Amino acid sequence: MERFATTCEAIAATTKKLLKTGLVAEYLRSRTVDEAAVSAVFLSGRPFPVWEETTLQVGGRSLWGIVAELAGKEQGDLTASYRRLGDLGAVAGDLLPQHPGQGLGVLEVDAFFRQVAGARGASPKTEIVCELLSRSTPLEAKYIVKIMTGDLRIGLKESLVEEAIAKAYGSTPAEVQRSNMLLGDIGKTVRLAAGGRLSEARMRLFHPLGFMLASPVESTEEGLSYFSEAAVEDKYDGIRAQAHVADGEVRIFSRTRDEITESFPELPPALAGLPHDAILDGEIVAWEYPARLEAAQVVVDEPASEEGEAKADNLGRARPFSVLQQRLGRKKVSEKMLRENPVAYLVFDVLYADGELMFERSLRERARALDSLLAAPRKDTHHRGHSVAQGNLAFDADEEAQTDAAIIRAPVFRATSPEELEQLFVAARARGNEGLMIKDLESAYSPGKRGKSWLKMKRELATLDVVVTAVEYGHGKRIGVLSDYTFAVWDGDRLVNIGKAYSGLTDAEIAEMTKWFLEHTIEDQGFLRVVEPKVVLEVAFNNMMRSERHESGYALRFPRIVRLRTDKSPEEADTIERAKEIYEQQD
Repeated sequence: MERFATTCEAIAATTKKLLKTGLVAEYLRSRTVDEAAVSAVFLSGRPFPVWEETTLQVGGRSLWGIVAELAGKEQGDLTASYRRLGDLGAVAGDLLPQHPGQGLGVLEVDAFFRQVAGARGASPKTEIVCELLSRSTPLEAKYIVKIMTGDLRIGLKESLVEEAIAKAYGSTPAEVQRSNMLLGDIGKTVRLAAGGRLSEARMRLFHPLGFMLASPVESTEEGLSYFSEAAVEDKYDGIRAQAHVADGEVRIFSRTRDEITESFPELPPALAGLPHDAILDGEIVAWEYPARLEAAQVVVDEPASEEGEAKADNLGRARPFSVLQQRLGRKKVSEKMLRENPVAYLVFDVLYADGELMFERSLRERARALDSLLAAPRKDTHHRGHSVAQGNLAFDADEEAQTDAAIIRAPVFRATSPEELEQLFVAARARGNEGLMIKDLESAYSPGKRGKSWLKMKRELATLDVVVTAVEYGHGKRIGVLSDYTFAVWDGDRLVNIGKAYSGLTDAEIAEMTKWFLEHTIEDQGFLRVVEPKVVLEVAFNNMMRSERHESGYALRFPRIVRLRTDKSPEEADTIERAKEIYEQQD
């Protein structure tokens, strides 16, 4: 593990990607295949392969206490070290003592991780972690904690580890990437690469794949400037979701690769009857259904027209994200909530179907495959005790208790001019959606990548002038500066917090404001400082939600700082009445 840690130090010390991959490749070649396989998982910033879905279940607060105890330090010492270094792993390396006989191998660390994952209860887990860190050198402990917290932070993306594996074992990056994507196990990929057997990798369902991402555009003109043929869809304000379906079993994953199946129990029965094994990409949206909906209805390649928009409107319409939020994170969803907060799964892509990986096919081909998959007769199957009906699923608004959900093919339009695109944008907003997705019909699906093949166009709901009430130290490049701002609006003669933002200001502005906030701190709480309410910001956001987190009763979704309002006094900031007005207008 010491060799692993010194390699990580060298990787962190350079910004050159070729040098990073060279260091990883050299390290992997110097290890046994078993050690290299485990190390590749660790270098990807996680303790276990993705497909296993095993978790340590040791929180940051618990780790903080363990490091403090082993280091024999007061909380203030840890706080000072954290402010200087920026993550708990670095704090462990800084403060933990060196003792004779310390040192572990990567396979021993892997065994410790599995003991921690298998332990039940906080106390047994703490004992194992204490033993692990006490037997490690301080440098080893630094990277053990980083891996445990998922915060490796050495400038090493998983794609670079894949390139290093290819370099170490004489294969191509594309072969390694494909194997890792199919298996969800970069350690197994190392074993196959070392044996020259990458072609043996087969698709393993029920581990989340990377999601293709979109780049923002500012205008309709820019939206049609990158490719000649565009598919245009509404941009839904919901939860991006990847559904894996095989042999009647269904599991759903969010963009963060967390499983969210339990939060939406009505979706698995609706998906389980698909005629083939499949992986779908789409958006779960709080949905207002029409009196009756043919769930497999498809609107494809319609030009911007009143007829096409009417077809889209007939599918139903999105409800505010705040409605969907009530479903998130719940392990048990009541029948009452299913009735009052129904959802739909708007599907817009297929990544795998009937034994075939679809990534390299064009969007045009994938769209045809998706249409066929959703339109085909469904299998008569059962999923977790729920019966799945044959044919198209339907929603009947007159039913007393409705627990089915619609799987809707996301409507697709075509636009050939900025004027048509603007018409589609206005219609999408009228349907309660954020804006538009504009996609190259000839593009392949690129997991985890953001390019110009998929574009997103949206406009902020509104802006508020707010007063900064508290600030926090940043992370990564913003270690040592106060860059995370909590802000408030007026409720009568008092300020009530309504949100938090950390993006939008320049480095120079952040440095200037850090100096000001340090000089105008009312209360120093370690990570957070309560400051004099003198600084006014203009903040933009996509929508507003009801929230118990903030004293105002509201929260802003995707807030970003537009500018410092040095021209305004705190008394000129917006009020809770203005926030309420915006909230009611969006509904």
